[in-house]
Amino acid sequence: MAESAYLAVARVRKPHGLKGDVVVWLLTDDPEAVFQPGRQLVPIDDDGQPVDQPVTIERSRRYQRQWLLKFEGVQDRPGVDGWRDRVFGVDASELRPPADDELYEHEVPGTDVVVKGEVVGTALGLVQAPGGTLLEIEVGERTLLVPFRRPIVKQVDRRRGMIELDPPEGLLEL
Repeated sequence: MAESAYLAVARVRKPHGLKGDVVVWLLTDDPEAVFQPGRQLVPIDDDGQPVDQPVTIERSRRYQRQWLLKFEGVQDRPGVDGWRDRVFGVDASELRPPADDELYEHEVPGTDVVVKGEVVGTALGLVQAPGGTLLEIEVGERTLLVPFRRPIVKQVDRRRGMIELDPPEGLLEL
């Protein structure tokens, strides 16, 4: 997969209040750095390509388990009513690069999934569920969903393109 022009950092969940604020789901693990006032966010498509003009963050703050963003020039709710599910990105050069044990979300599809040193399948992507993030894996003719967290995810190796799992007995046989 070619490197995206922009990396997704937030998805608009819904407008909040009457003054143009939006609640966003985080697509970054560094929201304090990413959502600084003055930073430009670019609306992007699934390939990380711009689909509209950038907007500039006026203010931001944590809001329950999400973030609340206000953009310069957007003064009322009608200005953001059509933004549900809009994805915002940032140029990759403006973000902290991933460590060797981290992957960008767009790097997950196609990654080998390994159990006890043996490739058992291929990662298809990540699925957001109420209980947390799930790793979607193609194992032979089947597609499985596995919790994407420790202790099940033993290791992520970006250089080798590998996600090593230590699943509980029977999890991959479901």
